[in-house]
Amino acid sequence: MSRPTMQEIADALDTSRITVWKALNNRPGVSEALRRQILQKAQELGYNKGGTAASAAAPAAARTVSVVVSRPESSLFWMQIVHRLARELTAQGWNLMYTYLPAYGEEGYTLPRALTDGSVAGVIVLNIYSRPLLRLLAALPLPKVFLDTVPGFLPPALGGDLLLLEGRAAVRQITGRLLDAGHTRLSFIGDVGYAQTNTDRYEGFLDAHRARGLTPDERLCLTGPFGLYTHYEEISAFLNALDAPPDGFVCASDYIAHYIQQYYDDRGLPRTVPLTGFDNNTEYANVADRITTVDTQTPTIGARLAMHILFRLANPDAACEVCYLTTRVIDRTGG
Repeated sequence: MSRPTMQEIADALDTSRITVWKALNNRPGVSEALRRQILQKAQELGYNKGGTAASAAAPAAARTVSVVVSRPESSLFWMQIVHRLARELTAQGWNLMYTYLPAYGEEGYTLPRALTDGSVAGVIVLNIYSRPLLRLLAALPLPKVFLDTVPGFLPPALGGDLLLLEGRAAVRQITGRLLDAGHTRLSFIGDVGYAQTNTDRYEGFLDAHRARGLTPDERLCLTGPFGLYTHYEEISAFLNALDAPPDGFVCASDYIAHYIQQYYDDRGLPRTVPLTGFDNNTEYANVADRITTVDTQTPTIGARLAMHILFRLANPDAACEVCYLTTRVIDRTGG
């Protein structure tokens, strides 16, 4: 016989699954009388969060956090974060469970059961940039920490803490140096609507121009959405259509920058203008350690995420927090 679920308890008492979750996890927001009814019904049905109905062991959710990711194979950047996160949580006696979501939530999509059946006590959300998926995650009655989000979707709408990599000041600094060096026809490449951090980086690009009384040429900038796997094709088509090349490229990431370099390499053209990125990512060999970029201390991000989720687990009713992690420009002038 299958183990009973929180939804079955909720149905039996004509209440919500979220209310049942709060009662079983000793969270506020449930009257003492209803809490007793829920605990009694759970016992009657043989419900146990830790496994089978007969299990007397401590519930697994009490010490398990899920890291929720999309496209986990996409970047060493994300894996370095996850590895440090796992190490930090393990050191504190917590388990880390890996939960995969699609890149985009289609209509009718529901979250994996592991996130809704009491298996985990908290959630850390990485590289999820779909507004529908973020809404589903925000509605989870669990302590949550997000690394980045889509533009404008911030706490309290996220229902959890938010960590962001500071990029506006860093890109302002990079762009300002290029402008001061005489590179006034600059191209910004990156989907500014994809992530809040991309938006911040583009704002830094604009800030540097405004501070010098300049206006960037929008015809040189590619800031709209990209296809999931068509970055190179779209960037190549854009560059091919330009009447004249820009004086330099300011890219939202090293990932974007490496496609710019690939464009030149594939055509046997020397790149004579500056190329800059963000993330100091070593996995793109054609630009790694060669271009001006921004160091984000990736392993440290994992440690900070662990610190935030542990605080949120211990203090579930604390006000949501937005935290910017500072970054450092690595100036490789001439790159």
